[in-house]
Amino acid sequence: MPQIIFSDDQLVIVNKPADLLSVPGRGEDKQDCVWRRVQQSFPTARIVHRLDYATSGLMVLALNADSHRLLSKEFQERRTQKSYQAIVYGTLKEDTGEVTEPLRCDWDNRPLQIVDYEYGKNAHTRWKKLRDESNGSRVQLTPITGRSHQLRVHMQFLGHPIIGDRFYAPDDAQALSHRLLLHAEQLGFNHPVSGDWQDFTAPVPF
Repeated sequence: MPQIIFSDDQLVIVNKPADLLSVPGRGEDKQDCVWRRVQQSFPTARIVHRLDYATSGLMVLALNADSHRLLSKEFQERRTQKSYQAIVYGTLKEDTGEVTEPLRCDWDNRPLQIVDYEYGKNAHTRWKKLRDESNGSRVQLTPITGRSHQLRVHMQFLGHPIIGDRFYAPDDAQALSHRLLLHAEQLGFNHPVSGDWQDFTAPVPF
């Protein structure tokens, strides 16, 4: 069971561990996931958004149809607030920046994503260097859009892939960590019933 950060009669906030699916995949070996684990304690839980298999951190699940509809709309209309922390390979020379390269699926190498200026979809990431680490830079990443693998591809595009990334980092950067060093540490949204702003954090495990 993922760590429960908060729950009420409308929603539940969990801290997803790395290397766990958000929803079931195809095949018997891909049925274990956040959604099924949460349903053991909250049988009506519904997925609102996803995190990559390799990413840890905060997820919100709705506990009824109305909350699911309202929360899903907040994510679709980008009214949520999300912040991630990562350690990227190499030392970033600037303190802040943004990446706006458009992304699309690399159909020949699914599920990988690639930068494509002709057919890619709008993607926007802001980043801020927090400090230098022994093998790279610790950064705060704020996705303005929510494309698949967006943070991972945008950091790769900068020449600083996330350490431990089995899809986008070179072998020497992969070898520095047994897991992807990317964590969804902050999540904010309007409560589906009260309308009050909710803000949750989960400690970074690396």
